[in-house]
Amino acid sequence: MKLFLLLCGLLFGVAPVYAAVSTGTTDSLLIELNRVLDHKKEYDSQRLNRIAELTAEFASAEANDNAKFDLGLRIYDEYKAFKYDSAFVYCQKVIRLANQLKQPEKVEVAKLKLAFVLLSSGLFKETFETLEGINPTLLKEADKQSFYFLKARAYSDLGDFNQDQVYRPTYYSKALAYADTALQYARPGSYEYLSVQEFRAQKTNNLKAGAAVYQQILRLPHLTLHQLAVSASTTAYLYELAGQTDKAVELLLVSAIADVKTATKETTAIFKLSDYCYRQGDLKNAYTFIREAREDAAFYKARQRQIEISHVSSIIEGQKINIIENQRKSLKTYAIIMTLLAGVVIGFAVISFKQLRKVRKADRVIFATNQELRERNEVLRQLNGDLNEANKIKEEYIGFYFHNNSQYIDKIETLKKRLDALLASKQYAGVQKLVDGVNIKTERNELLKGFDTVFLRLFPNFIAQFNALFSDEERVKLTDDQLLTTELRIFALIRLGIDDSEQISRMLGYSINTIYTYKTRVKNRSFLPNEEFEARIQAIQAV
Repeated sequence: MKLFLLLCGLLFGVAPVYAAVSTGTTDSLLIELNRVLDHKKEYDSQRLNRIAELTAEFASAEANDNAKFDLGLRIYDEYKAFKYDSAFVYCQKVIRLANQLKQPEKVEVAKLKLAFVLLSSGLFKETFETLEGINPTLLKEADKQSFYFLKARAYSDLGDFNQDQVYRPTYYSKALAYADTALQYARPGSYEYLSVQEFRAQKTNNLKAGAAVYQQILRLPHLTLHQLAVSASTTAYLYELAGQTDKAVELLLVSAIADVKTATKETTAIFKLSDYCYRQGDLKNAYTFIREAREDAAFYKARQRQIEISHVSSIIEGQKINIIENQRKSLKTYAIIMTLLAGVVIGFAVISFKQLRKVRKADRVIFATNQELRERNEVLRQLNGDLNEANKIKEEYIGFYFHNNSQYIDKIETLKKRLDALLASKQYAGVQKLVDGVNIKTERNELLKGFDTVFLRLFPNFIAQFNALFSDEERVKLTDDQLLTTELRIFALIRLGIDDSEQISRMLGYSINTIYTYKTRVKNRSFLPNEEFEARIQAIQAV
């Protein structure tokens, strides 16, 4: 059994998360986590948009104090796992509003919210002081459950943070006692009830009980992604203690994906994943996840989390530096190869230039000869016309080829100079950035654009004559920024005499099967028989 979660629930948001077993694997969940991280700003923007609407309504002069109090709590709910500073500010605002309303119950609820964000930020002293100042008798049953469960979490987190074997058992004992009290105020079978039970299973290292509670939570009809993230992370801890690392990692991935989708910054799942990836030798994901964890902790201002992360982060960063240092020698070798390649290209360009001069000289001789033959023989006139066309095509494309080679020589020379400078100053990150900046796809597109321009200069009526081979509805229609489509480009090469599909595939960067598919599709659309189509293409006249 790979994973306790229906992956569809993660892919489509908060719509019911069913208690089912997924066939997802660690690899597929890693891919999904990296995918949602690419869209992290979009998820953050969704939360920020909700906050902007609520804060605008809160600032409205039309809202009375009771309405503002409720709005303040909604804004606090948006901020409590997103940004400590803002959550703290709105806690203060709702406390002031509760005092103005002179409603003791609301004052105690506001202080309870303040204690939650203080604990999330790692301010233990302030958390306990705030909790001590709350009168639980004034709270409703649900808020009493939150109060006692928060005290349980506070003692548990304090024990985890202190790492002291003398005081920790006492803290854990108090945490369990307050958890038992919280159960008395929770409705059996509710998420609140089950989350306390899961907390108790975690504190007592009871994997069997924790896994069973997790299954019950998954079956809840209105389970939110945030609740799923908390429950999955808690259960993952139990599997880790039991030595079942694979299951622990899968649950951490589920938790981390849900955290990103809900724009939750106060989280531990992605931090624990970075440590796991580092221990497995997956430095790329380890570095990505620890960076995200560090950014989230800094954004939220979770002090205890920043301390935990700094230790693992320094280890991962150190390993990355070692790998970069090991790559330095490879980069030197690469620079030497690039230098030799530049020399070869320069040599080839010189040879091409010499050949171009010879071809131009030969063109002049051929032209003069053709003029004499044209006067003597009408049949040879057509032949000479064809030779002139071929020569013009050849001259245009040799010039185009020489021009492109010159540009690539300049680019390689510039690249070599920058590589030499970066290597000399040991700016290895700059070297990597420089190499990453080489975009083969863009270069190929520029080459094809140049080919299109030269070809249409030689065959300005090619598209019109090509479309004449089709009915109106089957003709090629170009957008304003297009010169040639892929289909037109294939038959342009055929018009130039390049009819080998393998050669065309190499020149255009497609597979040979793709070229065959394009050619067959175009021929089938034409009203000409397939065997006549390429002959008609060859008959299209140049300028």
